[in-house]
Amino acid sequence: MRYQHKTYGTGFTLLELLVVLVILGLLASLAGPQVLRQLGGSKTKTAALQIKELSTALDLYRLEVGRHPTTEQGLEALLSAPTETKGWNGPYLTKKSVPQDPWGYDYQYRAPGQHGEFDLFSLGADNQQGGSGEAQDVVSWE
Repeated sequence: MRYQHKTYGTGFTLLELLVVLVILGLLASLAGPQVLRQLGGSKTKTAALQIKELSTALDLYRLEVGRHPTTEQGLEALLSAPTETKGWNGPYLTKKSVPQDPWGYDYQYRAPGQHGEFDLFSLGADNQQGGSGEAQDVVSWE
């Protein structure tokens, strides 16, 4: 009877694993800020798209009622008929609530607006007027 050696499969050494982890760490430190920058830009684009959607609903409201909702009625008028409003045929939004902006704040609405029949805007990540980058205002009139 012959004696057979058990052979173990070759694996990675601790040094090889450490080198791979260091390389992955370097890649993550280089790519991470780029990914976060793109995420901020996508929130601004999402806010712009939501403002366009809300503007379309406001225009449909105006076509059926004859005017835009007042500032006091606000965007909630797109979901339920304000008192003494004739011609309302809503709801004008597909969801059961008015969306918040991507940063979790309510959209600002004024009618009549300073820039048109109505002003609809988000104040950005800082919820303050002005700003740049992710804190910039996203508006319906530009």
